Amino acid sequence: MKSLAALLLDLGWSISGSDRNPSEPCVAWLRTRGINVRKGHAPQHIPWGAELVIYSAAVPAENPERVAARALGIPERSYSQVLGELMRSRRGIGIAGTHGKSTTAAMMAVTLRLAGREPSACIGAELCGLGTGGWQGSGDLFVAECCEFRRSFLDLSPTFAAILNVEPDHFDYFHNLAETHDAFWHFAARVPSEGLLVVRSDCRTAVETIRPTARNTSRAPVETFSFASPATWMADNLRGAADGMSFDVIYRKNLVGRFALRVPGQHNVLNALAAIALCHGVGLEFAEIRAGLADFRGIRRRFELLGTPNGITWIDDFAHHPTEVRATLEAARQRYGLRRLWCLFQPHQVSRLRALLPEFAASFVRADQVLIAPVYAAREIGGDETDSLARQLADEITRAGRPARFCADLDRIAATIDDEARAGDVVISMGAGDINQVYHAFTRRLQRNLAS
Repeated sequence: MKSLAALLLDLGWSISGSDRNPSEPCVAWLRTRGINVRKGHAPQHIPWGAELVIYSAAVPAENPERVAARALGIPERSYSQVLGELMRSRRGIGIAGTHGKSTTAAMMAVTLRLAGREPSACIGAELCGLGTGGWQGSGDLFVAECCEFRRSFLDLSPTFAAILNVEPDHFDYFHNLAETHDAFWHFAARVPSEGLLVVRSDCRTAVETIRPTARNTSRAPVETFSFASPATWMADNLRGAADGMSFDVIYRKNLVGRFALRVPGQHNVLNALAAIALCHGVGLEFAEIRAGLADFRGIRRRFELLGTPNGITWIDDFAHHPTEVRATLEAARQRYGLRRLWCLFQPHQVSRLRALLPEFAASFVRADQVLIAPVYAAREIGGDETDSLARQLADEITRAGRPARFCADLDRIAATIDDEARAGDVVISMGAGDINQVYHAFTRRLQRNLAS
């Protein structure tokens, strides 16, 4: 929503908003742009003269501001509906998938900007070095992250698109993988014949979204990507370094050249392959693509280095699915070797943890110490399960061979790191809630200790 607000502000709209639990840094940034943000939801938050109310997928119809808007005759649109309307006047580039959407979309946007294509963008994370994930560009390309929750990405009609992967997720909406697959199939079908669809070839469910069916009479050209053949685009000779990754790109069995990233992990090489395929599809030269990816500095809360207080390297990451947890910890091992690795994990949504508990328990194998916070329920009502399921996860991780403890709140996690972590350790705060606040609580403890 922050990115959409920034984009609409660039277009000349007057913006205000509200949030049940606003992030202070986010609010401060919005206010510097002249956007007033109120805490909580109330009818009086709708300003006089408002012409449109835009709501996120987490805001239900009975929300007091939405109810007030209807009473006042003010039109309502969801985030994805507005995004779809904005995309209709441009050539859209849509990035979909269970994992990697924000990073891949950001890679695309940075590369297109550096190549002088001046794209518009709306990405669900802040780009490092830009301070935003949304802006209006003067070109005809529009890069958008496309989320499958509530099938909202079906409001968009991209000319170019990627499906990075398809896995079970959003258990408060999709009842099974078949429903998820069906949503992605319909997304793939929206890409026109004059466009391009890029799909990861070693993800079976993703590949199944592009198989011809009786319902499908007109499909876009398809290119695939993976580490192994058969695929249109492949990466080979991967090398990790202190400042990222490097790899060879192979296109239709021909070596294109060597590319470098300033972000770690094999998963980011796959993200980059999808971005390379799409950039090539919209007409960029390989030299332009290579320069753009080399310039990409990452996005906030994706393996973001927060600091090194007391000699402890502190990373923050948005991972909230077992596949993401495993990939992030593997990237940390590649970068930091045998240094002791702490993972501070805050599960996101009761339904996700309940459905994927065995997968979560097995995903922490690369960590030395794991601290589990109560579940961040987000749009759910968690009840007693926010603690009980988190405790169960800690027990299951321990049984799987990694030391894990449940901590009743974020302050307890900060105190544990203060008591037990030592210089040279690596700490990763991980989750899609407010687990990143532990870093600030920890540094405040250090400042108090120094002052006393």
